[in-house]
Amino acid sequence: MIQRIQSLYLFISALLSAVVPMFFELWTDAKQMPVYFTSDILYIILFGLSAVMALVSILLFKKRQNQFVLNRLNIILNFILIGLFVYRTLNLSGEASVSEKGIAMFVPLVSIVLLVLANKAIKKDEDLVKSVDRLR
Repeated sequence: MIQRIQSLYLFISALLSAVVPMFFELWTDAKQMPVYFTSDILYIILFGLSAVMALVSILLFKKRQNQFVLNRLNIILNFILIGLFVYRTLNLSGEASVSEKGIAMFVPLVSIVLLVLANKAIKKDEDLVKSVDRLR
């Protein structure tokens, strides 16, 4: 059942979380130096955990409820990443340390959209299985 549409959504989400931050900058600091996700161990852990959770969710295709819950946890993790990025860009010191936002900063937003689409497809599959079980 790996050919299901939610598996494609989850794979794209994992690919975005694992690959895009490596090649694109998160932001450019006030000294015009690009900042990548490898500059902070917290970003490495959160992006890596998001990618691993999406890949594990693909492998849980027989346990749709666990897959659904894991995707929700991944959505929460991506919201935490967005919160960290917003906090970093709106630093409380008064002077902005982030002068320009990079493409990789928007990866969690795209990942959330893909995870929501995957959850809708999982819910649709679960409803289909329940309706077939009712007919037996």
